[in-house]
Amino acid sequence: MKRPLSFAIEHELSDSLARAGKIATPHGTIKTPAFIAVATKATAKGLQSTQLKDLGVQSVIGNAYHLYLTPGEKVVEAAGGIGKFMAWDAPTMTDSGGFQVFSLGEGLGKKVSKISPEEIQHDEEVVMIYSEEVATEHGKLAIVDDEGVTFTSHHDGSLHRFTPERSIEIQHALGADIIFAFDECTSPSADHAYQKEAMDRTHRWAKRSLAAHRNNIEKNAAQGIYGIVQGGRYEDLRIESSRTLANMDFDGYGIGGSFSKRDILGVLDKINRELPKEKPRHLLGIGEPEDIFVGVEAGIDTFDCVLPTRNGRNGTIYTARGKMSIERAEYIRDPLPIDTECGCMVCKTHSCSYIHHLFRSKEMLGLVLASMHNMYFLANLTERIRLSVIGGSFQTFKESFLATYRR
Repeated sequence: MKRPLSFAIEHELSDSLARAGKIATPHGTIKTPAFIAVATKATAKGLQSTQLKDLGVQSVIGNAYHLYLTPGEKVVEAAGGIGKFMAWDAPTMTDSGGFQVFSLGEGLGKKVSKISPEEIQHDEEVVMIYSEEVATEHGKLAIVDDEGVTFTSHHDGSLHRFTPERSIEIQHALGADIIFAFDECTSPSADHAYQKEAMDRTHRWAKRSLAAHRNNIEKNAAQGIYGIVQGGRYEDLRIESSRTLANMDFDGYGIGGSFSKRDILGVLDKINRELPKEKPRHLLGIGEPEDIFVGVEAGIDTFDCVLPTRNGRNGTIYTARGKMSIERAEYIRDPLPIDTECGCMVCKTHSCSYIHHLFRSKEMLGLVLASMHNMYFLANLTERIRLSVIGGSFQTFKESFLATYRR
């Protein structure tokens, strides 16, 4: 049977794992490297689906956990799948909800994310305690066992159960072009013994997720499935996880869990050397400008991250010179656009002074414009990286960009 997903490498560099390619899906082609917009609840916060295409976005990624809780996967299915539901006629992905389970369980109350403790960035979907009974009995809202995860909804405290099979069933109903196997995402601070236990469980869940997908003939013909590499900060576990998953017949691979940005290149390089070269690789939840360069050089094809819209809502804006805080007093009378080198509709239309005014006046439009610019910035940067790989000038472009970009 012909798979619904295919990947073709157009060009690869000899001095690194960087490559440019195309992922063909039932709803269009993703030219890689590519930045995937996070649409957790079938929306990229503050942005209309029609705007995303104008901003250069090729694909979006929703989340099975959140869409299961509201509006419910059956509602999305009845609407024709996540793409039609959110008026997006291009490729879609859905994450399995593993990280949200982590937020409920191991990460509850610690306010940690996928980055190691010294590099914490708060996740906008951190879930607070809702069920006192479960919290008192277990000290957490998610209870992980070998079969799956029992958790309480952060909306109303109701009890729910995810297994690999249930996660796949939900993602089948959501109808994304690319779905992910159910995994256990651990805390960056978890020790080697627990990371190994969680990784082994993730591998067992990967087999079950894959079987649940392949055994559904209709969905197997319409959706591709990615396995997720785990292992935390431990290089030996990451390599073991990569080798184990490489022997499973996934359509692509996600790299999930916890990273220290200081050594991410070394980890990703080793992971991707173990994974099948002919299949796409997605880095889950990491996508700052400098991270994208590191990821591409290590063989990553697609990225997703909440930061373009989250930073935008907080008044932090990407520019060729680095991040700027638009609420600073220096922008009160600044007639220039956010970034004079940017071609987005925000920079073509509005001045720093105007956007500064919107933020200081608590006007919603300010948050929207900043989010639009940030999304364009990362989508456009990734496209420029793609062209530099094809043209053989990746290293020159990387050095030139990072020489002026203040982190």
